Amino acid sequence: MDSSLEAHLEQLVRRHAELRDVLGSSGLSGVDFARLSKEYSELNPIVDGIAALRRARDELASLTDLVQSGDDAELKALAEDEQQTLRELLPRLEGQIKLALLPKDADDARNAILEVRAGTGGEEAALFAAELFRMYQRYAALRGWRLEILDLSETGLGGFKEASALISGGDVFARLKFESGVHRVQRVPETEASGRIHTSAATVAVLPEAEEVDIRIDERDLRIDVFRASGPGGQSVNTTDSAVRITHLPSGLVVIQQDEKSQHKNKARALKVLRSRLYDMERQARDSARAAERKSQVGSGDRSERIRTYNFPQGRVTDHRVNLTLYKIDRVMSGDALDEIIDAILAADQAARLAAVES
Repeated sequence: MDSSLEAHLEQLVRRHAELRDVLGSSGLSGVDFARLSKEYSELNPIVDGIAALRRARDELASLTDLVQSGDDAELKALAEDEQQTLRELLPRLEGQIKLALLPKDADDARNAILEVRAGTGGEEAALFAAELFRMYQRYAALRGWRLEILDLSETGLGGFKEASALISGGDVFARLKFESGVHRVQRVPETEASGRIHTSAATVAVLPEAEEVDIRIDERDLRIDVFRASGPGGQSVNTTDSAVRITHLPSGLVVIQQDEKSQHKNKARALKVLRSRLYDMERQARDSARAAERKSQVGSGDRSERIRTYNFPQGRVTDHRVNLTLYKIDRVMSGDALDEIIDAILAADQAARLAAVES
């Protein structure tokens, strides 16, 4: 490590000790205590990593002295073996510290709004969109997250034109944010008599949940229409005008909510989705500016980018951003093996960001 980084690490160790002393004293307001506790907890893994690195360095120095001054051949051989182990360990410990120092995505701890829409491919695309949505439902359940369906627009054959849900839990956005993009499916549709493989697509968007303090919406910028909710094929499912359509005039964004029987609840949900979409637009603009400054990244962040292919005849799922192929499509669709893909993408993102910092 260079001297400037070593000086920065020493600064972090001193700040950690200072925070420990301040938090141990009385007289802090609740707001200050929460703010300083958050900073202290974020420094904990970094300071633990620094301590481990320093211990390894001290051990290596002691072993080097022992090898150079020792007369016992057997003891010297053991020390040399231990030296080699520590020399291999040190770069890993340094790498872990550098990873811990990478800027955190401020939205990682947020809940997320998941939106899945059928793309090209007609009814087959809608059926695939429904399968993708259920995949995320099962994945959320496996991770102990709470999934609340916000809106479902079904087709007559069991597919989804579009579906959205609020997913709540620990680090939801951190794990799902790279799922945004075009998901392509290759298979023989049940309605295909000749057995030809068709290619269809669905689009996934994962938005960080935004609070009122994040995005202020001026009521004068909204056009709110109410209408009667309807089910598949236009079949009426409600006898009152409870469905809500909100149009945000400055951006042109339109949000429709009709899942609840209460107009008030549908309006509140629609505003929640609108707020998150506006927040995501700001985030996308920031990310695009940042991405232009760095050469390597995982995907472009463009929602129109094809990120993954699900080939049912071959039983494989391929993520094109990290060139990962798993021949376990059933386990991916059940949510069981989705972590294997997500972990690989997160690791690639970390490596790309680390390389950008070091270059």
